[in-house]
Amino acid sequence: MVCGGFACSKNALCALNVVYMLVGLLLIGVAAWAKGLGLVSSIHIIGGVIAVGVFLLLIAVAGLVGAVNHHQVLLFFYMIILGLVFIFQFGISCSCLAINLSKQTDVINASWWVMSNKTRDELERSFDCCGLFNLTTLDQQDYAFCTAVCKSRSPTCQMCGEKFLKHSDEALKILGGVGLFFSFTEILGVWLAMRFRNQKDPRANPSAFL
Repeated sequence: MVCGGFACSKNALCALNVVYMLVGLLLIGVAAWAKGLGLVSSIHIIGGVIAVGVFLLLIAVAGLVGAVNHHQVLLFFYMIILGLVFIFQFGISCSCLAINLSKQTDVINASWWVMSNKTRDELERSFDCCGLFNLTTLDQQDYAFCTAVCKSRSPTCQMCGEKFLKHSDEALKILGGVGLFFSFTEILGVWLAMRFRNQKDPRANPSAFL
């Protein structure tokens, strides 16, 4: 059968959803691994990553079942949800690629002070730094109570804000690029599901509308 026929569309949609399932399982596995090793103990971060992995896994399972059974209702909701995910992810990815250092500084500063003391301590120990930007009295107090290893080696430690800014630009570009790439695979999934829904199963009754 030529590519573009019923079997080809079905196999392509199944393969795409298997990839989504693997990515979802990978996210869940990485979150569990990080939690087990104690790399990140914040329940909000771990819970967020696991939630994204479970959500992606559920979408992939629905798409896979819909593709295997040529289920019209499942394929319809799969198209709608995947289309909404594309819009959201495309916007976030473009924002990651467009944000400049000034905006990154504002985001880091705002995020730092809404974190719990435990999360800030973890970040200071992980990055071996103390405080944020040393701009306010709160920054200086935070620096004074820092427990990073660098304080035992030297009377002064590098500020965490400087380290964050050094890596944030590269991280945002990577996240934006990966997110943008996956957003186009989601458009491919919507197109394949739409095409597959409108095709007739050659093994079924030719006069039946599927």
